Amino acid sequence: MRQQIGQVIVGQHDLLELLLTALLADGHVLLEGVPGVAKTLTAKLLARTLDVPFSRIQFTPDLMPADVLGTSVFRPAQGDFEFRPGPIFASVVLIDEINRAPAKTQSALFEVMEERTVTQDGTAHRMDSPFVVLATQNPIEQEGTYRLPEAQLDRFLFKLNVGYPTLAEEIQILQGHHSGFGGTPLELIKPVLSAADLAALRRQVGQQRVEANVLEYIAKIVGQTRAHKALYLGASPRASIALLNGAKALAALRGRDFVTPEDVQFLAAPVLRHRIMLTPEREMEGGTADEVVKQIVQSVEVPR
Repeated sequence: MRQQIGQVIVGQHDLLELLLTALLADGHVLLEGVPGVAKTLTAKLLARTLDVPFSRIQFTPDLMPADVLGTSVFRPAQGDFEFRPGPIFASVVLIDEINRAPAKTQSALFEVMEERTVTQDGTAHRMDSPFVVLATQNPIEQEGTYRLPEAQLDRFLFKLNVGYPTLAEEIQILQGHHSGFGGTPLELIKPVLSAADLAALRRQVGQQRVEANVLEYIAKIVGQTRAHKALYLGASPRASIALLNGAKALAALRGRDFVTPEDVQFLAAPVLRHRIMLTPEREMEGGTADEVVKQIVQSVEVPR
């Protein structure tokens, strides 16, 4: 999958590793970055490497929950209602500009992201496996956007910040376009993993060995977020589970059948940055969630 995506995307190695980790850990991902850094393109390429149904939803202020989940349509001949599934019924769902839809539409995602079901007219419709939501948002533009509810942010396994390329990477991008690579040849990307393959890999990830002291290490890091003086809101037990599942998937991706404290440290920021809230004083001082997470990780003793 890395090789396929690398045909189009230059650099972004950590981003790709974390996206694959989330896929193995059966988690959703929030991608945040300024326009033009290939957030949407990366998500589309990841979907193309999987032989599963894909859909894209562009969130706008006038989008309604039925536009996402689907709606019941009356059939006069049969005299009953038939449920027409919405675009959320796919294995990989790309939600572009997720913070542009109002709270009513955001709330439509709560059940489906956590419980993998959509309840419509009293009937529960189960999602096929796998089911992964990849959402993008722009952190700079505030006009016409809505802050995501904390309960919804908590449903994302990772929040990944997509940064600018390095000078060498940007030169490589320009050279590619100059030599006739203009546009994006998505048809170059071939599916390399089926739904059955992914399910088998996820079962393998579930069997990873995790020592008791590593479990305690995860609990201590998350526990510190609830006691830190710079934080108004700490992380919930869902964050501990996310850190454990993510670490198991990352260890497997790196060729190990056991989790190390380094795996936990690497994932601490992606797992915690969107689940904690700084105090107003710390925000006014210019502090960031990543800085606080780094302090917490450095303050907790690493198990040997």
